[in-house]
Amino acid sequence: MAAKKVAIGVAIIALIGLLAGWLFQRQLGETIFDRAIEQNFTRDTLADLPDGLHVGLCGTGSPLPNADRAGPCNIVVAGEQVFLVDIGEGGAETIALMGFKAADLDGVFLTHFHSDHFDGLGPLQLFHWTRGASTAPLPVYGPEGVEAVVEGINAAYATDDTYRIAHHGEEVVPATGGGSEARRFDMRGESAVIFRNGELAITAFSVDHTPVEPAVGYRFDYKGRSICISGDTVKSANLEQACNGVDLLVHEALQTKLVGKMQQAFADRGNANTAKIFADIMDYHATPEDAAQSAQTTGAQMLVLTHLVPPLPNSLLYPAFLGDAEAQFDGPVIVGEDGMLFSLPAGGKAIERDELL
Repeated sequence: MAAKKVAIGVAIIALIGLLAGWLFQRQLGETIFDRAIEQNFTRDTLADLPDGLHVGLCGTGSPLPNADRAGPCNIVVAGEQVFLVDIGEGGAETIALMGFKAADLDGVFLTHFHSDHFDGLGPLQLFHWTRGASTAPLPVYGPEGVEAVVEGINAAYATDDTYRIAHHGEEVVPATGGGSEARRFDMRGESAVIFRNGELAITAFSVDHTPVEPAVGYRFDYKGRSICISGDTVKSANLEQACNGVDLLVHEALQTKLVGKMQQAFADRGNANTAKIFADIMDYHATPEDAAQSAQTTGAQMLVLTHLVPPLPNSLLYPAFLGDAEAQFDGPVIVGEDGMLFSLPAGGKAIERDELL
């Protein structure tokens, strides 16, 4: 009898709670919203970072649908300088959710001109302009071909820019600050330092993404710390040479065993066109095992996998995706997720990991 009374009491309390929630849901919703505004509008990840080299994953996905992963996007912080390497669809929004401000960006480096590596540039350049009253376009660096990409995005946004100026006024959105500005660099040899500012040096190096040419990766060196970002490539001896002695290697990865299953599924269902595409993509990407071998060759401390193919909606799939990668590399192998931040304090050897989403 006592147990029955307790159960009835618990049920009544629960019912009262549900009723109160229903009666006051508007007030509760407004309170939650106010707190979200306070947390998100005052958050400034950049201001809280120690001096050093940092890389955040603002997009670890691919053109294949994945609700939890934006297109290829990496944010790199070197002291007070902030850059992106690639800007795929959804990357600009993810940057904001991670507590970074597009207005703080000093530029974007594109690895190549597959659309999934630059199709987030439009929103990014809009945020860079409108959220910081920028008086100059966003610099976009890349090899030959970057001019055409930037000109196309700028043309697509030209009419929208006029609406912003007319609505908000030039004090808020200066007429000189919209769009992007292409800054082409020419590769001489297999690698070249293409940017220097203070103690930061950025090296571009050629990779093999045939038939896509040019295709490059980037190495960032700052105050004794180093990060390499592969771009899209098969296993690359030139990458291994250019990234020799790097602290952290961020490398793309496609697991052919899993993609092969997808190819066969489309073929079995009579979709020969899609099956052909899945067969084709396996010949110009590195596997997780390939990336691990390259990390071992470079002497990297840590390997982070990104641009993940196929989509990985659940971490339970990670072991199948990794295959034998962990046996190929002495250090930790991380399956990248949007919002991860890796920090390399200046003058040290540690690599610290945080989650910003």
